[in-house]
Amino acid sequence: MTDGHRITIEPSEQRVRAVHGDQVLAESDRALVLHETGCPPRYYIPAEDVRLDLLAPSETHTHCPFKGTASYWSLPDAPDLVWSYPEPKTGVAQIKDHLCFYRVEVDRTP
Repeated sequence: MTDGHRITIEPSEQRVRAVHGDQVLAESDRALVLHETGCPPRYYIPAEDVRLDLLAPSETHTHCPFKGTASYWSLPDAPDLVWSYPEPKTGVAQIKDHLCFYRVEVDRTP
Protein backbone atom coordinates (compact mmCIF):
# COMPACT_ATOMS: atom_id res chain seq x y z
CA MET A 1 0.00 0.00 0.00
CA THR A 2 1.28 3.53 0.65
CA ASP A 3 3.17 5.39 3.37
CA GLY A 4 3.80 2.24 5.41
CA HIS A 5 0.13 1.20 5.30
CA ARG A 6 -0.17 -2.48 4.59
CA ILE A 7 -3.07 -4.87 4.04
CA THR A 8 -2.73 -8.62 3.72
CA ILE A 9 -5.51 -11.16 3.22
CA GLU A 10 -5.28 -14.88 3.86
CA PRO A 11 -7.70 -17.78 4.33
CA SER A 12 -8.58 -18.35 7.97
CA GLU A 13 -7.41 -21.67 9.32
CA GLN A 14 -10.16 -21.59 11.96
CA ARG A 15 -13.95 -21.76 11.86
CA VAL A 16 -15.55 -18.41 12.73
CA ARG A 17 -19.02 -17.55 14.04
CA ALA A 18 -20.77 -14.23 14.42
CA VAL A 19 -23.32 -14.26 17.24
CA HIS A 20 -25.57 -11.49 18.51
CA GLY A 21 -27.40 -12.31 21.72
CA ASP A 22 -28.33 -15.96 21.30
CA GLN A 23 -28.65 -15.76 17.53
CA VAL A 24 -25.99 -17.12 15.16
CA LEU A 25 -25.72 -14.65 12.28
CA ALA A 26 -22.86 -16.31 10.42
CA GLU A 27 -20.74 -19.43 10.60
CA SER A 28 -17.98 -20.35 8.20
CA ASP A 29 -14.83 -22.34 7.71
CA ARG A 30 -14.15 -20.31 4.53
CA ALA A 31 -13.53 -16.88 6.07
CA LEU A 32 -10.71 -14.60 5.02
CA VAL A 33 -8.54 -12.79 7.58
CA LEU A 34 -7.66 -9.22 6.67
CA HIS A 35 -4.67 -7.72 8.50
CA GLU A 36 -4.39 -3.94 8.17
CA THR A 37 -1.85 -1.59 9.69
CA GLY A 38 -3.21 -0.11 12.91
CA CYS A 39 -6.34 -2.31 13.01
CA PRO A 40 -7.23 -5.62 14.65
CA PRO A 41 -7.52 -8.64 12.35
CA ARG A 42 -10.93 -8.71 10.66
CA TYR A 43 -12.69 -11.83 9.44
CA TYR A 44 -14.55 -11.50 6.14
CA ILE A 45 -17.18 -14.22 5.81
CA PRO A 46 -18.61 -15.34 2.44
CA ALA A 47 -22.14 -13.98 1.95
CA GLU A 48 -23.44 -17.57 1.50
CA ASP A 49 -22.45 -18.27 5.14
CA VAL A 50 -24.25 -15.19 6.57
CA ARG A 51 -27.92 -15.09 7.63
CA LEU A 52 -28.75 -12.15 5.36
CA ASP A 53 -32.45 -12.84 5.98
CA LEU A 54 -31.98 -11.53 9.53
CA LEU A 55 -30.14 -8.34 8.53
CA ALA A 56 -31.57 -5.12 7.08
CA PRO A 57 -29.54 -2.87 4.77
CA SER A 58 -28.50 0.38 6.42
CA GLU A 59 -28.24 3.85 4.93
CA THR A 60 -24.67 4.06 6.29
CA HIS A 61 -21.72 4.09 3.91
CA THR A 62 -18.11 4.81 4.79
CA HIS A 63 -15.06 5.22 2.59
CA CYS A 64 -11.65 3.69 3.15
CA PRO A 65 -8.88 4.96 0.87
CA PHE A 66 -7.39 1.46 0.79
CA LYS A 67 -10.48 -0.76 0.49
CA GLY A 68 -13.21 1.40 -1.09
CA THR A 69 -16.77 2.27 -0.03
CA ALA A 70 -18.42 0.06 2.58
CA SER A 71 -22.12 -0.73 2.87
CA TYR A 72 -23.66 -1.73 6.23
CA TRP A 73 -26.43 -3.98 7.59
CA SER A 74 -28.23 -3.78 10.92
CA LEU A 75 -30.37 -5.70 13.36
CA PRO A 76 -33.23 -3.89 15.13
CA ASP A 77 -31.12 -3.55 18.28
CA ALA A 78 -27.68 -3.35 16.61
CA PRO A 79 -27.23 -0.65 13.97
CA ASP A 80 -24.44 -1.06 11.43
CA LEU A 81 -23.35 -4.39 12.88
CA VAL A 82 -22.03 -5.78 9.58
CA TRP A 83 -20.27 -4.27 6.59
CA SER A 84 -18.89 -5.23 3.21
CA TYR A 85 -17.19 -3.67 0.24
CA PRO A 86 -19.43 -4.35 -2.80
CA GLU A 87 -16.80 -2.95 -5.17
CA PRO A 88 -13.48 -3.26 -3.30
CA LYS A 89 -10.31 -1.71 -4.63
CA THR A 90 -8.09 -3.94 -6.77
CA GLY A 91 -5.58 -4.67 -4.00
CA VAL A 92 -8.28 -6.22 -1.78
CA ALA A 93 -10.53 -7.74 -4.46
CA GLN A 94 -10.71 -11.03 -2.50
CA ILE A 95 -13.13 -9.48 0.03
CA LYS A 96 -15.82 -8.92 -2.62
CA ASP A 97 -18.99 -10.84 -1.68
CA HIS A 98 -17.76 -11.22 1.92
CA LEU A 99 -19.18 -9.56 5.04
CA CYS A 100 -17.40 -8.47 8.17
CA PHE A 101 -18.71 -8.30 11.74
CA TYR A 102 -17.23 -6.19 14.51
CA ARG A 103 -16.93 -9.28 16.72
CA VAL A 104 -16.62 -12.93 15.78
CA GLU A 105 -15.90 -16.07 17.73
CA VAL A 106 -12.89 -17.97 16.40
CA ASP A 107 -12.78 -21.72 16.96
CA ARG A 108 -9.13 -22.40 17.70
CA THR A 109 -9.49 -26.16 18.14
CA PRO A 110 -7.49 -28.16 15.60
